[in-house]
Amino acid sequence: MDLRKLAKTIDLVAAFDSSPNPYMLLDRDLRFAGMNQAYLDVTQRRRDDLIGHHVMEMFAPGDAPDSEEESRRLRASFDKVLATGEPDHLAVLHYPVLTPGPDGEPVFDDRFWSCTHTPIKNEDGQVTHILQHTSDVTELLRLRQKTVDGAGQSSALDAMVGDEVFRRAVKIEANNQRLEAERKQLTDMLMNAPGFVAVLNGPDHMIQFCNEACYRLVSHRDILGQPVRDALPELSDQGHLDFLNDVYETGEPVYGRQRAFALRHAQDGPLDHRYIDFAYQPIRGDEGKIVGIFVQGHDVTDVVLAAERQKLMIDELNHRVKNTLATVQSIAMQTARTHQDPSSFAAAFQSRILALSHTHDLLTRSHWEGADLRAVLEHETQAHGIGRLTMNGPHVALSPARAVSLGMIFHELATNAAKYGALACGDGRVMVDWAISDQKSPRLHITWREAGGEPIPEPERRGFGTRLIERNVRHDLHGTVQLSYPPEGFCAEISLPLETETL
Repeated sequence: MDLRKLAKTIDLVAAFDSSPNPYMLLDRDLRFAGMNQAYLDVTQRRRDDLIGHHVMEMFAPGDAPDSEEESRRLRASFDKVLATGEPDHLAVLHYPVLTPGPDGEPVFDDRFWSCTHTPIKNEDGQVTHILQHTSDVTELLRLRQKTVDGAGQSSALDAMVGDEVFRRAVKIEANNQRLEAERKQLTDMLMNAPGFVAVLNGPDHMIQFCNEACYRLVSHRDILGQPVRDALPELSDQGHLDFLNDVYETGEPVYGRQRAFALRHAQDGPLDHRYIDFAYQPIRGDEGKIVGIFVQGHDVTDVVLAAERQKLMIDELNHRVKNTLATVQSIAMQTARTHQDPSSFAAAFQSRILALSHTHDLLTRSHWEGADLRAVLEHETQAHGIGRLTMNGPHVALSPARAVSLGMIFHELATNAAKYGALACGDGRVMVDWAISDQKSPRLHITWREAGGEPIPEPERRGFGTRLIERNVRHDLHGTVQLSYPPEGFCAEISLPLETETL
């Protein structure tokens, strides 16, 4: 008969309370939620003294040598039922209880018990209570001991409750304890494993176990006891639930390497993109039927991002090397056209390569993140006496490409000033001013003005230095340049947009 129908015809609570077998009910915190009269009789306690109190407090271990160990066994049995949702048995438990003594004072009465702990679950399959059925087997053990201590002859009683029965009970419990110890050790190992581990139960993939690494991956969200689709709804549109369904339906494992996952830090938080190596493997029951999925893997986001950064760096290095080689090739060809003599070619070529090297050194110190305009100017003109140059302007951060181009321009201007202009004589000076105009579409204006030197006539033809300056400004910097030769000294005016990056 259905218990629901039976409950309409009899009082199940009254039946529970009138049972001759001792029963008590604990909640998940191991506090007394109920007990029947037989339990009160065998423990010699009152109902009001127990309800709401912790079982281990109300039945503290005595002072027998094995009291602490027996108390640990009892607590371990409760914990096992809560953790596994399966019943647990203690064949023989030595657990003295406090009973009123002859003078009314409580004393420990040496007792032996046989206990069965059964989980009580709600509609979602979660353990809400533990039902304990306990039997006082003290007299049975004492009677057996008397029989053993007698003449040693077998009796009907000894045959019924003799050595073999208790030996089997103790052996079964010892095996259970060993298995429980192995289970706990395995659980601890999985819980502290560096990779994430989870156990999913049933076709809905209810999360039955989740280790610490798994909790970290999902930002310690409360996912235990929930189907994956409810615990991690963001995975529904990413194809990962389809993998789990395939494993459960086909029994074939699924492996993924550096697969993209988008996980939330909180239920309604932003998505965090991770890369994960994983394995989904079927778990089979006693009859070979698939009952769940074992999930394990590693968060390899740092490895993937590091590889992407390395590839980007290699690509950028290749790009820079090609640009540098192209610059060197251009310098060599242009220098050769204007220097027919090998010795003069070598000197001019070496000077320009050193200028390129100086700017590269400056950029290397900043890990090629860029350079300051003043630093580039000082670096390229220091060989001509930094005291003879006056520099005035704000801080301007240059990209690596801009720093290289302006470095070559400053080198050519300084070289020409040292050969023909203001730096060719002792009293000459160079003033370099720069400013930024129009903050909405900012432009950098640089003025190189020489004074105190011999007047420089405007050349009849454009040499390599002039062409290099014009090419770098117009092609590499997308700017304009104007070179003038007034009697008071050479002047170069350069203007370039700051928002345009040329790599």
